[in-house]
Amino acid sequence: MIRGLWSAASGMNAQQMNIDVISNNLANVNTPGFKRVHLNFEDVMYSTEKAPGSPLSTGDLTPKGLQVGYGSKPASTSRSFSQGDLQATGGKTDLAVQGSGFFQILYTQSPDGFAYTRDGSFTRNDQGILVNNSGYQLANSPTFDPQATEVTIASDGTVSQTVNGVNTALGTVQLARFPNPEGLRALGENLYVPTEGSGASTVGNPGQEGLGTIAQGYLESSNVRVVEEMVKMIQAQRAYEINSKSIQSSDEMMGIANNLRR
Repeated sequence: MIRGLWSAASGMNAQQMNIDVISNNLANVNTPGFKRVHLNFEDVMYSTEKAPGSPLSTGDLTPKGLQVGYGSKPASTSRSFSQGDLQATGGKTDLAVQGSGFFQILYTQSPDGFAYTRDGSFTRNDQGILVNNSGYQLANSPTFDPQATEVTIASDGTVSQTVNGVNTALGTVQLARFPNPEGLRALGENLYVPTEGSGASTVGNPGQEGLGTIAQGYLESSNVRVVEEMVKMIQAQRAYEINSKSIQSSDEMMGIANNLRR
């Protein structure tokens, strides 16, 4: 019964973290480029009362063993990088990636000097350079003329501007992708940095090497589905509740045993 108390307690702790993950998903339902997270569980150690294959008195081997587990624990979080819906904004510097690519952001604290994001809500700073909402600069950002009357960013990343009726090419916005994007480490501010788990980035022009293309005037919405998260929340609440009932049952059984009279 003591074992049952701790097993149920581990289940309650695991479901509490599950609620934390679901709550974070719901909190970011309107965050551009946010990718929903799923918590994975695993069982913990076992007490082996009888090992499978143990010899019997007849000389035979027992086909099954007797093992009792000690509960569950959170094992990892998985981030779904499925495509979010594109929302039209009309902003000339609002960009969305259609595909698996990431925008590169200059970030000196990253191992490779870059952070990566799916959030393409960029704006021009006082120097005419594209920056994100936190002020971090888009890698390879062109410098726009403040007198530019038209800014065009094509699906292949080609950037051009029109000044006094003259159209000029300024360069190309590149994208990056990873062998295992789920291995990226989230920093907040819609930024990720690579790890050994994600592998090194592959950088190229949009439309090449599976990087995806760029849509100007759009932002990628969060891929969180509110209904799915609410269902997960109900499941987590019920699992938390049933584990608390297990603790209550174990406590009642211990109370009965303590009150036995000869």
